[in-house]
Amino acid sequence: MRCRNVQRALISVGACALVTAAVEAQPPHASAKRFDDVYWENVFDALERGREIFRFDNFGNEDFWGGTLRLHEAIAGRDHGGVGAGVSPEAALGLGLKVDIDALPPQLVQALRRGRVDLGDPAVTLSLLSLDAVVGVRGLFDDAGRLESVGITCALCHSTVDDAFAPGIGRRLDGWPNRDLDVGAIIAAAPDLSFFASLLGVSEDTVRDVLLDWGPGKFDAHLILDGRPTTPDGKTAAVLLPPAFGLAGVNLHTSNGWGSVTHWNAFVAVLEMQGKGTFYDPRLEDAGKFPIAAANGFGNVRPEEDLVTSKLGPLHLYQLSLQAPRPPRDLYDAEAAKRGEALFVGRADCARCHVPPLFTEPGWNLHTPEEIGIDGNHAQRGPEDRYRTTPLRGLWTHVEGGFYHDGRFATLAEVIEHYDRHFGLGLSERDKRDLAEYLMSL
Repeated sequence: MRCRNVQRALISVGACALVTAAVEAQPPHASAKRFDDVYWENVFDALERGREIFRFDNFGNEDFWGGTLRLHEAIAGRDHGGVGAGVSPEAALGLGLKVDIDALPPQLVQALRRGRVDLGDPAVTLSLLSLDAVVGVRGLFDDAGRLESVGITCALCHSTVDDAFAPGIGRRLDGWPNRDLDVGAIIAAAPDLSFFASLLGVSEDTVRDVLLDWGPGKFDAHLILDGRPTTPDGKTAAVLLPPAFGLAGVNLHTSNGWGSVTHWNAFVAVLEMQGKGTFYDPRLEDAGKFPIAAANGFGNVRPEEDLVTSKLGPLHLYQLSLQAPRPPRDLYDAEAAKRGEALFVGRADCARCHVPPLFTEPGWNLHTPEEIGIDGNHAQRGPEDRYRTTPLRGLWTHVEGGFYHDGRFATLAEVIEHYDRHFGLGLSERDKRDLAEYLMSL
């Protein structure tokens, strides 16, 4: 809101005389508002709406997460009308869920500071949900204050907090991947997994085993498409949650190139989040590659009520406004980074694919597994059998969990070593360190 006020002030002060002259010169039928004024109003209104959608809109998926999986019952616990022990704030934070400190009333913040809030009590979790303070999770309560369903939003996986108050409690950081979030364990806690068991043709126990194998910061969006829970070498097929910032100018933005930002937003909102919306992608009718999706008509979803499509525009605009955050100055060696930049655009030739300032290719930014020297396990689960050139800005925000789509490289040094071998770059140890410093500076 501060930016909006500043912008409007600048327009008003800086162009007052010109606007007055222009209005006086207009014919009687001219609009009372200048085009630019209407433009800025539209931009700010769309951005604000997009932010609300990103943070708080669950697209009607409470019918799935609450009605079908009954996840709200596990959250509430038997003492509050649910089942089991319930989920305390301590347990929720342990699963990687985050708390928005700005959503809490001052008296509750003070009570937390003084240690007067029982973070082992599931009732406190219910209070946090009623305040919309659990990032990415919406609680729906009846008139008596009882949790009757729960839904999820984009922010669940693609936001975190700055830990300003305590680990897991702070101000929102939209677009940052939540690499602490154990999505699989959260879903596995639902009392009823028969939906997934029926869809995949396995037992509920097997579904839970698959979900618990994902681990923190990972999710398998392809499982409900191809039914393949593991890679050929027996590892989980889940991949790292990606950032949702730094996407302006980037064409294909998923690791195996499903489509544009809006394509993936619709895909996730309808198929993964189980919201009520239209989704069309006839590539999912390929029963050989996507047997589960083809058998269940996931390539052409057209519900009677569409709560997704009208929101894709402002959601897209908000995401494109999320720039990759700059790293703290003490996170990298500036002199080494400067040398690394010269290598990046010069002898190491990294910029051939990671074209500055996008740090991915303008256009169709995909490559075969052979080109980059890795297996095609994940590429083959997508429609193009290729991998996307990852935009590199903001790498410092998601070092946890490793690099590449599946975290196979634990450090940037390992990534650089891989390319040095694959392309025969002949980099010295100092070159490799300098490149790593440059990458951390982006």
